[in-house]
Amino acid sequence: MSLLAVAALAKSFGERRLLSIDALSLSAGEHYVLTGENGSGKSTLLRLLAGIEAADSGVGRFGKRRFDWCPYPDWLRREVIYVHQQPYLFHTSVAENIAYGLRARGVEASQRERLVAAAIAWARLDHLLRTPPQKLSGGERQRVALARAWVLAPKVLLLDEPTANLDAESRQQTIDLLRAFCGQASTAVIACHDRDMIALANMRRLHLVDGQIHQNSGAAP
Repeated sequence: MSLLAVAALAKSFGERRLLSIDALSLSAGEHYVLTGENGSGKSTLLRLLAGIEAADSGVGRFGKRRFDWCPYPDWLRREVIYVHQQPYLFHTSVAENIAYGLRARGVEASQRERLVAAAIAWARLDHLLRTPPQKLSGGERQRVALARAWVLAPKVLLLDEPTANLDAESRQQTIDLLRAFCGQASTAVIACHDRDMIALANMRRLHLVDGQIHQNSGAAP
């Protein structure tokens, strides 16, 4: 079942047309890996899907709800979460970083505390609660960022090179969390060059070339 569908999505920088996507469909319960050469527009596409960057044109459908992509609808921002390759963490605490989105959404303190505790357990971050965020390793920061996204229960998770520059152990921990992130009602798109990530079982393949998406209906080889 298609969860998020996009048509006629375009983005230019000056006279250069970077993206011109006729159609893209993301199904609930699926994980997608987005590949393409450096500079092909993978990060830009994720940012357009998340509403962080403005598209030149486009229409979409989320579930049964249709919308124009320009301007990006505010209600969709609650359903789509983007995680940067180098996520920013506030210099507060691990728990406060995870709670940030919940606080912004006005979640009451008792529920916020319960949800943050669940996210900490899910990402196995208990041993890092007393560590200042600025002293965390790259892999630890990525796990905090994933917990911060997970706690908001997004329907669409967008990740930009989540395993880049991580050591082997941190990389595997991140991959394990990504595999556990989405359920049958949600989906994830992971932009990466990581061959192990691309080769994961049941990973669907999206390939970006010349501004267009080539969508493989089967799992990535």
